[in-house]
Amino acid sequence: MSDGRGTVRKRSLVRILRRRLFLSEPHERRVVSDDADATNPEENRSDATTADSVRADRLDRFPTPGPRNSLWSWPDAKSPLAVVRNYVVIVFARICPSLRLKNWLLSRIGVTVGSGVSWGLESTPDVFWPERITVGDDAIVGYDATLLCHEFLHEEYRLGDVVIEEGAMIGAGAVVLPGVTVGAGARVAANSLVADDVPPNATAAGVPAEIVSQADSDE
Repeated sequence: MSDGRGTVRKRSLVRILRRRLFLSEPHERRVVSDDADATNPEENRSDATTADSVRADRLDRFPTPGPRNSLWSWPDAKSPLAVVRNYVVIVFARICPSLRLKNWLLSRIGVTVGSGVSWGLESTPDVFWPERITVGDDAIVGYDATLLCHEFLHEEYRLGDVVIEEGAMIGAGAVVLPGVTVGAGARVAANSLVADDVPPNATAAGVPAEIVSQADSDE
């Protein structure tokens, strides 16, 4: 009987030790994870604030005093006839299957279009100030991507140039905000919101977009 009781006790001790080991390990991992989560948001917020500050410094600001938001002032900011012309051209260019014709149409309303530029179906340059957009040679603006040169806010509107340098690629559904330069050979992932410059040969993704990889200039 004593041998049987000893065996039972040993088994009980082994079970207790196993439980403690299995329970303590996830707990330790969770503590480390909590510490990481506690620091990352502050770093991310700091980086986002710095990026937004750099972009904001490049924007031209136009106060719009009055009881309503700045969008009500758009006829004073831009000729309505010019906006209608831009809109008609852009709507046609969005669905135009010919890249040559699309480039020609957009250049007629002021977009600086390099050689070999490709605009995806329904890609949209700024309808108010397309003349503030520059797209370099062999760049790609993907399906339903938007290049914005204006921001209508409550008490002011802001204008900024958008530059897509040579060989850069803007993914489908991405939005590039005013004052942003996407460097030569850079890549912007689909559905990203680009609120800061993307260095040459870098890949940016997310909302707001962040640099996820950086290729060598020789590659």
